[in-house]
Amino acid sequence: MPLIALDDGCHLNYRVDGPADAQPLVLSNSLGTAIPLWEPQMARLSQRYRVIRYDSRGHGASDAPAGAYSLERLGQDVLTLLDELDIYRAHFCGLSLGGMVGQWLGANAGPRLERLVLANTAAYMGPPDGWQVRMDLVSAGGMAAVTDGVIERWFTPDFIAGHPDTIDGIRRLLLATKPQGYVGCCAVVRDMDQRPHLSGITVPHAADRRHRRPGHPAGQDPGTGGRHPRQPRGDAGRRPPDQRGTGRRLQPGAAGLPGLIFQSLTSMPVA
Repeated sequence: MPLIALDDGCHLNYRVDGPADAQPLVLSNSLGTAIPLWEPQMARLSQRYRVIRYDSRGHGASDAPAGAYSLERLGQDVLTLLDELDIYRAHFCGLSLGGMVGQWLGANAGPRLERLVLANTAAYMGPPDGWQVRMDLVSAGGMAAVTDGVIERWFTPDFIAGHPDTIDGIRRLLLATKPQGYVGCCAVVRDMDQRPHLSGITVPHAADRRHRRPGHPAGQDPGTGGRHPRQPRGDAGRRPPDQRGTGRRLQPGAAGLPGLIFQSLTSMPVA
């Protein structure tokens, strides 16, 4: 898969599938995973969209620079990737950490987005101390120090017992993640509070209800492995953007993640 060089020297791995003349759709994966996470969705999505997947910095085949990363840095990585592909506007679907990046893009680079899908994500995931504990564990013991715990938070015991191949695949993705990169992205979540900026997202967008998905305890995030707090009202007491204006919530009746994405992209107005 090709690599692009970012302005700080980091190389970002990406892959493009689907018709060259189709609408571009960027998929941004969750913490500790990589491009293969989306493979079950590709047969359907790539029939209709030019699908752009990428490994977030610190993940997969992308470089893992030392130090804490920032949400702005992850957002700028996406914009650089779009520039490299000569794409000005694209649909964007982010899962968990990817959804946090999507929120930043919506608030800071809205003209670059056609529609925005935010899946299993949050604008704030405190307290910071909990993330620092996880970062310290990985720094000392590598990804093996947290992988079993992450899987137990992501999936129910019944799902783990009944779907060993799926669990093995997720385990391999987690263990293959560079510890330095995982810690860098954990710092993004630790330091993030996008609640004051939610009202700045005016691009048509949708967020899924954090309903119970097969194998995932209700309210838990299958990317960060924690419970998302109830989202408070945004600045000036306004509701977060998925509850008003150009935003809407996705309903749990759609057929899996591809259904949620299609439901969003085909039912929202164009910006």
